[in-house]
Amino acid sequence: MIIALKTLSFGVVSLALLAGVAGCSTMHKTTQSQRAPIEQLLISEAVLRSLPARSDGFLPIPYGSSVILDTSGISTAAGTSSDQVLLQKTLVGWLGRQGYAVQKNEENATHRISVIVGALGTELGGNFFGMPPVRSQIIPFSLPELALYKAQYQTGYVTFYMDIFELPSGAFIQSTPAFLAETYYNDYTVLLIFSFKSTDLASPPQVGSYRKPNLNGILE
Repeated sequence: MIIALKTLSFGVVSLALLAGVAGCSTMHKTTQSQRAPIEQLLISEAVLRSLPARSDGFLPIPYGSSVILDTSGISTAAGTSSDQVLLQKTLVGWLGRQGYAVQKNEENATHRISVIVGALGTELGGNFFGMPPVRSQIIPFSLPELALYKAQYQTGYVTFYMDIFELPSGAFIQSTPAFLAETYYNDYTVLLIFSFKSTDLASPPQVGSYRKPNLNGILE
């Protein structure tokens, strides 16, 4: 009984001290690092979801035509060069499934598809209530982050349209409607130790849950 009371008192005092130094913040920014797997999935699935299953009514190009693809509208900021490659490869695969032959040289193509990108990337936002990490030159130790509530929101977003040109004349045919989609991956921590995730990704990586299959294909 005495031990239980001491434990309860310690918990109350700890929460009181935490509340005394607690901070509350809201964060929102564009991610600028090299793309982590979650970010790559957010972008790639957003691109896939923006594309219709069939191109009927979107591309005024005869079935089986040879096309060349180019993209513009993406800045040279960190991470966007790989995003552009990811977008191009996804579109090449989609065009192939629609029955078009994507060429590397304009001389072999009957049409040019110029992809005009309005936005392509991920954004990171979050809320935090608790005590941030404490690092000091005065005291010989540091304290980790203590989160009563912490939420991190990652969003993948893409919007683009296509301009269609006839080759070799270069005559403009028409622009497609905008292709638009977004995805999300959210991470939450409550009362220091309880964490959970929320996402619309089909198969996000499960950190810490990987098990190596043995020779018989059975997870160890």
